[in-house]
Amino acid sequence: MTQPGTMPAMSKEMQACVDACMSCHVVCEETMSSCMQMGGQPQMQIMRALMDCAETTRMCADMMMRRSPMSAEMCAMCAKACEMCAEACMSMPDDPQMMRCAEACRRCAESCRSMAGATM
Repeated sequence: MTQPGTMPAMSKEMQACVDACMSCHVVCEETMSSCMQMGGQPQMQIMRALMDCAETTRMCADMMMRRSPMSAEMCAMCAKACEMCAEACMSMPDDPQMMRCAEACRRCAESCRSMAGATM
């Protein structure tokens, strides 16, 4: 039972989505650092996708944690940003950091798509 003024516990699915978003955020930030060290125009295209994904995943997790009524819509947008970022990272298949990021983005996208269809 919850006390007045407290939020009910998050569902396991929502907590898993928050965790996936935060993990993806961290990996995107690490990958941005790696891209900056590489330099060059191709990395600038990837950087845009990484920045969008990092910001979107952080915001999505924040909104779910505070039970925002816009969480489902944010999850849908987050899934799209994660898919775009995974595709951008896949343009460098020989880079282990990029592949790690693509995988984190795919996991997050899957979890967010599931939450976007769920009643929050």
